[in-house]
Amino acid sequence: MRWDAQALSPNSGQASGISGEGSRGPAPAGDALLPLAGLVRSISTPEFSGVTFHEVTAKSVLNKVPSGSNMPFEWTVNPYRGCSHACVYCFARKTHTYLDFDSGRDFDSQVVVKVNAAEVLRKELAKPSWRRHPVALGTNTDPYQRAEGRYALMPGIIRALADSGTPFSILTKGTLLSRDIPLLKHAATQVPVDLGISLAMVNPDLAELMEPGTPSPRARLKLISRLRDAGLGCGVMAMPILPWLTDSDDALDALFSELASAGATGVTAGALYLKPGTREWYMKWLATNHPELVGRYRRLYGQGSYAPKEYRIWLAGRINHFKAKYGFTGTHGFSHRNARPEAAAGKQAPTNSEPAELLPGQEPLF
Repeated sequence: MRWDAQALSPNSGQASGISGEGSRGPAPAGDALLPLAGLVRSISTPEFSGVTFHEVTAKSVLNKVPSGSNMPFEWTVNPYRGCSHACVYCFARKTHTYLDFDSGRDFDSQVVVKVNAAEVLRKELAKPSWRRHPVALGTNTDPYQRAEGRYALMPGIIRALADSGTPFSILTKGTLLSRDIPLLKHAATQVPVDLGISLAMVNPDLAELMEPGTPSPRARLKLISRLRDAGLGCGVMAMPILPWLTDSDDALDALFSELASAGATGVTAGALYLKPGTREWYMKWLATNHPELVGRYRRLYGQGSYAPKEYRIWLAGRINHFKAKYGFTGTHGFSHRNARPEAAAGKQAPTNSEPAELLPGQEPLF
C-alpha cells in the first residue's frame, strides 16, 4: 500500500522531523524515535507534507487527572500526542518534551499515534473497577486532527465509551468530526455526550497565520450548524482571546455574532495563557508577524503565565457584554463538565455561573 511504502526505519534518517525550533524544513528523527515506548513504525507521506507519524501500541489510554488539578474532569483519553493543527498558542506544547521532542515545530510535525487506542480502551472500560466516570477527549491534543482521517481511531473510541455506559465529552477544531455525527447521535441515546468546537477568531487571514493546520473558521462554523441540525448540542470554547489581536470590540462582536448565527448553544471565553513551552514559541511568532506588540506582551505577561487581573476583569466585562447582545446570557458554554449522568436525567446543567475567564491554576483545555 502507498502508506505502508512510506514507513521509515528508526535509523533511516528520512523521517520528517525537527532538529530545532527555529528550523522550517524536515530533519532526521531517527534518534527521537528511540524513547517512544511501543513504537511500531514511523510514517512520512506526501499526503501530510512535513509531518511524521510515529505509530505506537499503548498499554493504557485511560488517563487519571491528578487529584490536585482544577480541571472540570477526572479522566481523559488522548489517541494522539502532538498536533498538526500547529496553533502557535497551544498550551499543550510542553508535553511533547516528555517524549524528547521540542515544544515548537516538533509538536506540530512529530505526531504520536496510539494505533490500538480503541481496543485498549474497551478492555479498560470492561474492568469491574471502572465506575463510568465522565471521560474527556480533546484536553491535550485534538482527536480530530488531520491524522484521524487516516487512522479513524475515534469511531472505536466512541463506541467503546457508549457501550460501556461511560459519559464523554469532545472538544475539537477538526471538521472530521462530521464523519461521526450519526455515531454520536446514537451514542447520545446511550450516555450523556457533550460536544464543543474550539473557535476564538473568525478573521480567516489571522487564523491562517496562527492556526495553519486547522479547518478555516467558516468551516468550523458550518460544523456547529451541522451538529445543531442533527439535534446535538454544541458549545464553543472561544479561547484564547489574544490581547491587541482579537480582543477589540469589533473582533468580539464579529465572533459572537457568527457563533450565534451558527447556532452555538453557549460560549466559554477567556484570555491567552502563556505557560513555559508555549510562551517561547508564541513570542517568536509575534516577533515575526507583529513586532510592534512584543514589548506590550512582555509587559502584560511579565509576572507569569496569566495576564494581569485587571486585564482579565476588563476582558470578562467585554465578553459578558457580547454574550448578552447575542443571546448567550443564561446559557452554558463548553468546559467538559456537562457530560454527566444527571444531565441525561433532566437535571439542570451549570449555566452562566461559569467564569468568563479561567481561574488561577486552571489551565485552558485546548
